Amino acid sequence: MAESGSISIHVLSDSLGETGETVARAAAAQFAPGTYRIERLPKVVSAAHLRESVRAHCGSHCVFMYTFVNSDLVKEMEVLRAEGVNAVDLLGPAVRLLSEIANHAPMGEAGAIRRTDQEYFERIEAMEFTVKHDDGRNPEGLALADVVLIGVSRTSKTPLSMYLALKGYSVANIPLAKGVMPPSELFEVDPSRIFGLTSSVDTLLEIRSARMRELGTWVPGYAEREALENELEGARALMRRLGAYVIHTDNRAIEESAQEVMRQLEGSHLTAD
Repeated sequence: MAESGSISIHVLSDSLGETGETVARAAAAQFAPGTYRIERLPKVVSAAHLRESVRAHCGSHCVFMYTFVNSDLVKEMEVLRAEGVNAVDLLGPAVRLLSEIANHAPMGEAGAIRRTDQEYFERIEAMEFTVKHDDGRNPEGLALADVVLIGVSRTSKTPLSMYLALKGYSVANIPLAKGVMPPSELFEVDPSRIFGLTSSVDTLLEIRSARMRELGTWVPGYAEREALENELEGARALMRRLGAYVIHTDNRAIEESAQEVMRQLEGSHLTAD
């Protein structure tokens, strides 16, 4: 263990290093918190620059993860590994395998994953749409949404909306509250695009109580069991009426809920075809 109490994982890249950092964090998450810390060293431009960066950051516990596409940098890193530097190539083996299977040489273009292409602009449009249609705003646009999320307060509608938007889906979300009628446009949406988010009473009580403590306020019925049970029952009845696909969000990561939405959408498209 390093004297500071944690070992540094240095992420080297000839681009921004985002991919390498993601993998490094996933690997470090398998160990006790504080075992590793991650430092990104992006935009490595030459073999000399690489060697200088390694020397500057290589202490007794140096660990490097790299995602180079430039062949000169890959070769220099192999030399450094032969000299005893602890390093792992995160991108090279996968690229080589794909190259062999497709019988095509890789482009060797750093940052290719972020090229400004049509898909990029579609993601931006999806994000703009989702922000514009968050929390029940502009219901007249529901017919244009790829996904419509409905649910009572604190069932993760907005975080899930934003995550799906980053994946390129235009999302609208509608809050459901007792005594408040949802917009009429909701009843005209294709049921295969409507997803009802729900959670357990105990989970929502905990989340809502914490929220009120943060705000220093109190809302009658907002975090009271009987009122919440009635609120959830009303929401479930509406979901059944709309034919919505129901997702339980309690104790689930946003990514898990998003994957369920995307799988369901893909299944409905295949059925339609």
